[in-house]
Amino acid sequence: MPGEIGGAGLPDLTELKFAFLEEPPFCFAGASGEVSGCDVELARRLGDMLGLASFKPIEAEFAELLPGLVEGRWTMTTGLFVSEERRQLVDFTRPIWALQDGLLVAKHNPRGFRGYQSIAEDRTALIGVITDQVQHLTALHNGIAPEQVRTFATQADAADAVASGAVHAYASVAMAHRGYLTRRPDMPLGLVEVPPIEKQPAAGAFAIAKGNSALLRRIDACLDELVGSDWHRRMMARYGFSDSDIDRIV
Repeated sequence: MPGEIGGAGLPDLTELKFAFLEEPPFCFAGASGEVSGCDVELARRLGDMLGLASFKPIEAEFAELLPGLVEGRWTMTTGLFVSEERRQLVDFTRPIWALQDGLLVAKHNPRGFRGYQSIAEDRTALIGVITDQVQHLTALHNGIAPEQVRTFATQADAADAVASGAVHAYASVAMAHRGYLTRRPDMPLGLVEVPPIEKQPAAGAFAIAKGNSALLRRIDACLDELVGSDWHRRMMARYGFSDSDIDRIV
């Protein structure tokens, strides 16, 4: 029942302020302003289990997410890839997904990209990444030259740059590209999945500020109960995730 896992030990926390990005299927705002997505539904369920009075989604740009935690502007962020560099700034919950990278490209993939390394081989090609996302380093590790990389603040900015020809590919999570294409079928874009030899699926987790060990323990206890449950599998399936996607983290 909601509140059984939470409550005691969290006397100052009554509201879960949840920082999110406009990045379907993880988080997105509908026409009437309601916020949906698999990360949002999981976070909202966590708030219920913790016995918190309210759930407040707050839209932010990617570069704001971790500084906002450190400054106390929100309680938790949407799922982020876990890295040692980020662990220096914040704490992470147990994994909530493990995902493969993908490239958003022009429709029919006219340059024949197969992954990061094929972009590296084409020195006239430009790749877009979101500022501070891990795909920037992944691109460099796969041989893409720094001068081939362009940074953007949001998913929409990067996708528009591919559509206009300002860049020739945009690197992010393949599932995020699928979510974007589902919501924007009018865009002249397609998806190329990055092969595992270039990048294995990586785990992501919610992030919270350091110094909240009681909250982290309780969130992880809730996630241990939720992730892989029948509710979780049904919810994730609505957003395009398969049982095998979930089995990576159970």
